[in-house]
Amino acid sequence: MLEKGYYDKADAIIESHGAVEASLIPIIQDIQSEYRYLPPELLSYVADKIGITEAKAFSVATFYENFSFEPKGKYVIKVCDGTACHVRKSTTILERIYSELGLSKEKVTTDDMLFTVETVSCLGACGLAPVLTVNDKVYPSMTPDDAAQLLQKLREEE
Repeated sequence: MLEKGYYDKADAIIESHGAVEASLIPIIQDIQSEYRYLPPELLSYVADKIGITEAKAFSVATFYENFSFEPKGKYVIKVCDGTACHVRKSTTILERIYSELGLSKEKVTTDDMLFTVETVSCLGACGLAPVLTVNDKVYPSMTPDDAAQLLQKLREEE
């Protein structure tokens, strides 16, 4: 069970969009934006509040790859592995990030909840390949060393 504050925040978000089925996606986008993930308990709560079944709400949330039911770190790093990035060695960048953070394909978030690493099919910046983003800020023409330096800079900001 989540703390009361989560439900209060969900109520405010629902109120801002209207408690109707058509508002499901913007509501859960705002919830995920607030918490960096979509707590399943809140999705059930939202479904009840807007008058749809839990099954429908979970069907929508699982259909879109953007929604995550797992908590994410403060810094969400997305490494592009689309064709342009892949041929320019994005996998070596990903491997370096995994190594620096002690992560893997199976374990994508650091224990301290500081970093989450994801691979994506395309970031839409093929001319800047290889590319990664940190909380949606684009970092073009990356190398494994650049990625390691970026992680160090982010750690120092803490």
